[in-house]
Amino acid sequence: MAKSADAFRTISEVSEWLDTPAHVLRFWESKFSQVKPVKRAGGRRYYRPSDMELLGGIKRLLHDDGMTIKGVQKLLRDKGIAHVSALSQPLDDLTAAVRDAMDSRARAKEEAEASEAAPAAVSAPADGAAAATTAPDVAAPAAAPVAVPAPVAATPAPAAARVPPANRPLVLSALLTRTAPLPDPARAEIAALQQRLSGWLSRQNA
Repeated sequence: MAKSADAFRTISEVSEWLDTPAHVLRFWESKFSQVKPVKRAGGRRYYRPSDMELLGGIKRLLHDDGMTIKGVQKLLRDKGIAHVSALSQPLDDLTAAVRDAMDSRARAKEEAEASEAAPAAVSAPADGAAAATTAPDVAAPAAAPVAVPAPVAATPAPAAARVPPANRPLVLSALLTRTAPLPDPARAEIAALQQRLSGWLSRQNA
């Protein structure tokens, strides 16, 4: 397989390297979706070094380890392509050089993309962080204290002046005739009697 270092391998070359018929390689391609050679005009297949290593790992699992196709499919799902490719027979020196060159270019591209994305991530704060740094802290206004009126003490009613028993006939006579003026103690007792009468009527009507 004397080709330049950037050349892919045809199915005939891979068949010779892997010592496996070409129709078997096409069959494995139909069973393992991870095998994806480059297809060009006329349906010709061109295999990258990574494709070759994956086919080499599949061959070892099927032919040497005795696994079934379903078993290899499950292993690819569970552990990935790199695990199966690592089981392959070594590539020839030229193909290994192609693989290493492709891996180096892929790593350089990833590092360049990461370095370009890093400043943007630092200079562009998240919306929530920007709002947190620019929005001033505003304390909620305290509720105004509610004034509780002090209880009003009941003012005791002045004690009603008592009319001496000796003057009560004069009070009765004045009430009947309404001609004689009432003395002050009599007027006070009448007012007290009126208050008591009003209270009694209120209780009766309640």
